[in-house]
Amino acid sequence: MKTQLLLVAAVASTAGAFSVSNEQTCARRQFLQTASTAAASAVLFPTVASAEIIVPEQSKEYEFPSDWGLTYNYDNDAARVRAHMVTATGLAKGSDRMEDFGKNLKKEMIDFVSYYRRFPQVAGKPSFSTLYTSINVLAGHYTSYGYKYPLPEKRRKRLYQEYAEIEKSLKRNR
Repeated sequence: MKTQLLLVAAVASTAGAFSVSNEQTCARRQFLQTASTAAASAVLFPTVASAEIIVPEQSKEYEFPSDWGLTYNYDNDAARVRAHMVTATGLAKGSDRMEDFGKNLKKEMIDFVSYYRRFPQVAGKPSFSTLYTSINVLAGHYTSYGYKYPLPEKRRKRLYQEYAEIEKSLKRNR
């Protein structure tokens, strides 16, 4: 359906180039065709932020990690911090050792940001900036609400979108 609409918009925008008319009407028509093509492409091509992300249900069951801390290898550390954040985002209220998990994660997030933001070649990567944003969201939640309270649905959805973007960037070494 989207492809058909895009095709119709493209044909409509190019059809004006082959029609003969006076200059005022032509300029007006060209403006309207350009504006309609731009509007159609904005609606038809979703961005990462508007792409559908499936937000899993919160769960009390998880495996408490034993691999806390940094290895000082950016790709490994970013993947590990992201994995721990995904687990934390999915925890339900009353999960076993939820407070310990939150405290360990917050320390790991702070260590990660404070170490890697010093290196311009890492700090300029899209994966780092998106991960930094996610870390700020999760750390802010812990600061405001504590470690025992799960994230609200709206915040979880935003974080899962960012986690997907981080994963794509890490796969591309960006």
